[in-house]
Amino acid sequence: MPLEPTPATFRNPFARYFAATRPAFLTASLMAALIGLAIVWHDRQTLDVPLALLTLLFAVLAHAGANVLNDYYDAQNGTDACNVERIFPFTGGSRFIQNGVLSEIQTRNFGFALFGCVAIAGVWLMLRTELQLIYIGLGGLIIGWAYSAPPLRLNSRGLGELCIAAGFLLIIVGADFVQRSAFSAAPLVAGFSYALLAANLLYINQFPDRSADIAAGKLHWVARLEVARARWGYVLIVTLAYGWLLTSVFVGWLHGLSLLALLALPLSVQAARLLVRHAAQPQKLGGAIVLTIGAMLAHGALLSLSLILSKANL
Repeated sequence: MPLEPTPATFRNPFARYFAATRPAFLTASLMAALIGLAIVWHDRQTLDVPLALLTLLFAVLAHAGANVLNDYYDAQNGTDACNVERIFPFTGGSRFIQNGVLSEIQTRNFGFALFGCVAIAGVWLMLRTELQLIYIGLGGLIIGWAYSAPPLRLNSRGLGELCIAAGFLLIIVGADFVQRSAFSAAPLVAGFSYALLAANLLYINQFPDRSADIAAGKLHWVARLEVARARWGYVLIVTLAYGWLLTSVFVGWLHGLSLLALLALPLSVQAARLLVRHAAQPQKLGGAIVLTIGAMLAHGALLSLSLILSKANL
């Protein structure tokens, strides 16, 4: 596993702030935006490439801002400071505040600065497309803030998985909207399985953090349930994700080639097996977390590829 950050390893300010966004996890939002663009391509719309590239950038910036603010608010409530069972770099936060790389104030200001950049970019995109884009942008920013910020602290109220699924769906819908300047049901249908797998990454990451989160009052479902029961929540979310994909193909909402995304299922199954076996031993869950990330990204990539390829078969 990588070593935790220290002031000595991040003397360069640019590298320090870039790493504070947890860039490895930003691939999840990048993939969500790519799914949205693939849906437009599938529907035979002409892609505006500059707008597509800007959409990818702004989706990543929004995710980065949410990551940074989550670190700040978790430092405020004390959960990251008392987390001794974390699996770095996957759980327990970025450790930038706890290890003295950035102060709480620097982290807070950086997070809101990223959100400010996204808001400005959103206004520009809105003027290039349609005013309704504001609903998607505001929804995403509110979810990114309210996920961990008081007084809402939605993750502490058992709504974290819903926030993550909704946030990634908004990225998919937003990438689609920017291209067609109109709302469509297609990105919701095609992107729902990916959004559920993204939510499952949050779910499994909460097992190593469970004791610290309970102490800090972050009562998500993994904290509310006994470990022996909570582990089956992961299986449920996997079942819903792939069940949605199968149902969408069966009823004709998605092309049959979308079943390519089922090739990610073995990764989810293996991760589920490891979690069921080691849920009470959080330090043994690193492999399951890696498999969960792999399943999410593989599912997204295969789904995007199937949407692109099925265009030629319409």
